[in-house]
Amino acid sequence: MPQEKARDLRKYDTPTLIRMLAEARRELFNLRFQQATRQLDNPARIKHVRKRIARILTILRERELA
Repeated sequence: MPQEKARDLRKYDTPTLIRMLAEARRELFNLRFQQATRQLDNPARIKHVRKRIARILTILRERELA
């Protein structure tokens, strides 16, 4: 899956972003679990998911302050 930019994420409404945030956090948990058990194929995926979470949180915060 190609990495989404913040401008691409801004087109989603707030409930969708919250759902996407929960999914990304769940994925990060699973990736960390795989890393701990040495089953992770692509360790860089953790970095991408963390950045996706940060982007979503940033957009939600922008909307909260607006």
